This record gives sequence, C-alpha cells and structure tokens, in this order.
Amino acid sequence: MTADTQALSSVDLARRCAEAADAKKAARIVLLDFREVSSLCDYFVICSADNETQIKAIANELRRALKEEHGMLPNAVDGFPASQWIVVDYGDVLVHIFHHEKRAHYGLEDLWGDCPSIGFEP
Repeated sequence: MTADTQALSSVDLARRCAEAADAKKAARIVLLDFREVSSLCDYFVICSADNETQIKAIANELRRALKEEHGMLPNAVDGFPASQWIVVDYGDVLVHIFHHEKRAHYGLEDLWGDCPSIGFEP
C-alpha cells in the first residue's frame, strides 16, 4: 500500500486514529476537541482495552495504519503495556490507550470536561 501524500486535517487524523483503535476492538472510544481549550493539541483520542496485550495491539495498529496509509510516524510514544497506559503523540492529536481501570483512575474525560466531544461511529 502506498502512503497518501496529502496531509490529513487534525480532525481527520483523530478520526483515523479512532478507526485504527476500533479495528483492534478498543472500547469506549472518545474524541475530545481541544482547539478552544488548550494549545497542547487539537484533539485527544481516548480508548480502553481489556488487557496489556490489547493495549499493545491497539498502539501497534495505530502506528502501522498511519505509516502505511499516510506516511506518518508518531512524534513520540510514551508508556508501555505493563503500565496500562500508552500515549501516542501525532502532534495535533494525542491518543491515550488505557486499561479500563487506569482510565477510570485518571478520568481524563472529567479533567477535560470543557472540551466538546466529536462524534465517532465505529
């Protein structure tokens, strides 16, 4: 498959990240619009996984899909499956992959409750 040379908009990038997570059965996928709230990034994509193996599979699928389809590599990847939280940084989009319990503990959706959620239908 050839990389698409046309750059994705940040919202399209966020949606593509959500689709890649969904392909590995991520649960409770949420896209938060940060554009009016923070200069940190444009969007958060937050999803949950059942176990460490699934966390790793979601992160790997995300990197594979964006590299193969759009020639994009993440700026950084932080965390590891055993930590039960991985963050994949694509600049305008930060993807948070949590184990269910860690997601509840950190409560990013509550912390960033001012951010509107944008629709994502798997």
